[in-house]
Amino acid sequence: MSTTAQIVWKSIGVSVVAVLLIAAMVWGCISSPVSEPCRTIRYEFRDSGERMYLTTDELNSLLQTEDIYPVGRAQNHISLSRIESAVAHHPMVRHAECYMTPRYEVVISLEQRIPLLRVMTPGETYFIDTDRKVMPYRSSVQDHVLVVTGTVGAQMASTQLADFARWLQSNKYWRKRIHHVYVQSPHMIYLYQNKAEDGSEQPRIVLGDMQQYERKLNKMRIFIEKGKEAVNEQHYTEYDIRFNGQVVGRK
Repeated sequence: MSTTAQIVWKSIGVSVVAVLLIAAMVWGCISSPVSEPCRTIRYEFRDSGERMYLTTDELNSLLQTEDIYPVGRAQNHISLSRIESAVAHHPMVRHAECYMTPRYEVVISLEQRIPLLRVMTPGETYFIDTDRKVMPYRSSVQDHVLVVTGTVGAQMASTQLADFARWLQSNKYWRKRIHHVYVQSPHMIYLYQNKAEDGSEQPRIVLGDMQQYERKLNKMRIFIEKGKEAVNEQHYTEYDIRFNGQVVGRK
């Protein structure tokens, strides 16, 4: 074999070896992480602030019960989609996302549901959240929200009363005064005010039905502000605002 041919074959051999080494390195980079175990799990409460309705221990227990807790498992035995789905379906969770970091850490980013009003009936207690969905009651939820009692079902609570609760939150005057709604029937609804500065009870308000509640309460506000002295002297226990252009005070 000529010297030139030997050089060519040596060059080809070196090239083949180099290609094999590169392929081995690439294969190692691709294949090794899937067998690398997850080291930690981290929860990010995006909206928490002072609001913490559930704990990381509770979420860890949920994943363990579903047999999808990732810590210690190889990546090819971890289903991020199943973890995300399990957390997202927790009754106190509004939204969840799950991903793996380059440091083999599973991160679950979640947003908790926010109560809008609390419904208390003889048979059950629950919240309606800001998405107008029923949210289970639990003692860890300490938010100050509108309380609704009486004969009220989830349908009315998630529609008419949810609308009223949202309006109340946006109204600087009435949100400081009204804390409780009592539903005797859909056509006879009472509003209860917070106590006065001196600790005395404020008159309850007969709203009637939920039709045009904004107009009715605006009429009530004008009556209170313009006739404040007369109102205080009469010591009414109830204001009836069901009638057009009238506020009827009762002792």
